[in-house]
Amino acid sequence: MARYTGPVCRICRREGLKLFLKGGRCYTKKCAIEKRNFPPGQHGRRPGKQSEYGVQLREKQKARRIHFVLERPFRNYYVEATRRRGITGDNLLQLLETRLDSATYRVGFATSRREARQLVGHGHVAVNGRRVNVPSYQLREGDVMSLTPSGEKMARVEEALGSRVAEIPAWLEVDDKKKTARVLRFPQRDDIDLPVQEQLIVELYSK
Repeated sequence: MARYTGPVCRICRREGLKLFLKGGRCYTKKCAIEKRNFPPGQHGRRPGKQSEYGVQLREKQKARRIHFVLERPFRNYYVEATRRRGITGDNLLQLLETRLDSATYRVGFATSRREARQLVGHGHVAVNGRRVNVPSYQLREGDVMSLTPSGEKMARVEEALGSRVAEIPAWLEVDDKKKTARVLRFPQRDDIDLPVQEQLIVELYSK
């Protein structure tokens, strides 16, 4: 399975804002954006005027990198979003947010999406009582997420649950005692607090 293995702080610097890819570090002064708020590379300090295409491309790259999705799967999400009823941009973000790794991060089982992806990939998360090790698994209304016995024993998970800083979105219901979460409904645009202008992504793919 192809995946990005480089420094994630470099991604935030390239996009010019915090994408919260490093977990708790992003909330401290050690965050790369706090220390070096300019793009990486020898020409990072030279501001350049972006074209319309460049602005659209940056929004697409930002959405991809927040969810750690490669180009081909991301385009497949866009194609699926165009097939569904409603606004294509909203559908795209809905598909990304209902991935199992994204929902695992949202409910607080992990401190970052990257950590959530690893947690799911190693088989520590179950859906409706069955272990699922596919980070891109699409959740549906009524699905119940839980930790497997091995996941409940992990110190890292306990630490994540104890230091939860992000607010749980309204489309998810969490039971901290049982360490479970239920999908109440599909997320709407107001439920998704991503710094992404999805319309620009639609315009890019529509060309």
